[in-house]
Amino acid sequence: MQDTRALALTFEVSGLPPVKTEALSIFAAGHRQATRVRALLQAACTAAQRTGWTPLDGPIEVDLTLRCPPGHRTSDASTLLGGVCAVLQDKKRVANIGLAHLGVLVDVALYGDDRQIRRLSYAEEPAEDFSYQVRVAAVPVVV
Repeated sequence: MQDTRALALTFEVSGLPPVKTEALSIFAAGHRQATRVRALLQAACTAAQRTGWTPLDGPIEVDLTLRCPPGHRTSDASTLLGGVCAVLQDKKRVANIGLAHLGVLVDVALYGDDRQIRRLSYAEEPAEDFSYQVRVAAVPVVV
């Protein structure tokens, strides 16, 4: 039987991506990134539901394209990628902190764990307002 599930998911988010810059989990209730985390989770949830996405369990690639006014980037690429990837993986492994404040969004996961990432890409495009595009895709296994 052929596997017919989606192997790539691309979606847009208004505003800035969450950034991962400190030891405190961005999932902690009241974290200063909470609004950005929720926006990313909601956009990922909507895209996943629309396409029938199921979390990938093999090697993946993650692409992030930030759209921002020229000269107004707020963080470096590594903290932006770190924040996006932390939010999109399965959050059950950070169960040492309470996640109830996320409600149903706690179950939004596009893949299991960051250890699955084989390729990362980051790009910037000029725009009047901040927004970003995320793409998560399966990487074909080469034997």
